[in-house]
Amino acid sequence: MKKFFFLPVSLPFLILLLLLIPILFLLFAGTITLAFQKLGLPLPVAYTLFWASLIGSFINIPIAETKTYAPILKVKEVSFFGIRYPVPYIDWGEQKMVIAINVGGALVPLSIVTYELLRFAIAGNMELIIRILVAILIATIFSNFFSKPVKGLGIAIPTFIPPLIAASLAFLLGGPNKPAIAYASGTMGVLIGADLLNWNRIKELGAPMVSIGGAGTFDGIFLAGIIAVLLV
Repeated sequence: MKKFFFLPVSLPFLILLLLLIPILFLLFAGTITLAFQKLGLPLPVAYTLFWASLIGSFINIPIAETKTYAPILKVKEVSFFGIRYPVPYIDWGEQKMVIAINVGGALVPLSIVTYELLRFAIAGNMELIIRILVAILIATIFSNFFSKPVKGLGIAIPTFIPPLIAASLAFLLGGPNKPAIAYASGTMGVLIGADLLNWNRIKELGAPMVSIGGAGTFDGIFLAGIIAVLLV
């Protein structure tokens, strides 16, 4: 009897892969938690932020709605000797676009950076706050330069560029507080430079929903902050 079902890999390798998945996840979680701890956050808060970032990446909160014009596939009928033939063609039509904000890619990083700025303000460390703001400004310029709209998806940015820029800024401006500058410039640089400064190009994307901090920029924002902190 011919078999129609087969495993893409050998059974021992499949079992090993299933055993490695929890280990890899724990290493991933531990690495991200370590990055949050380097920011001066307590361990329970770091764990909470890890899960908030992970789960929040799937949550988009609608904040606005707009109308765009995009190519739409339509079908018209052509009659030939009494026989009707469907003929597809492309036409421009109006469609609704929902603008949302991603919890894991926008709200969580924004809350962490806000907490850090408030903590430094209470401590009276205004010089560090100025350094952070300058780093965010520079990272924003670079992120805006390297970001580009991808039709049907959103604003995308190469994953490795923001963390390298943020880590470099941390070494140049950070002094003893490199992790704070690395995280703030990495996350806010992408959020402002890639998403917010491309706001006027959102209508060109042709997507039913565009998420600030989501889709292509979630990797940029989330990984930029985490990798940059680990690099310093």
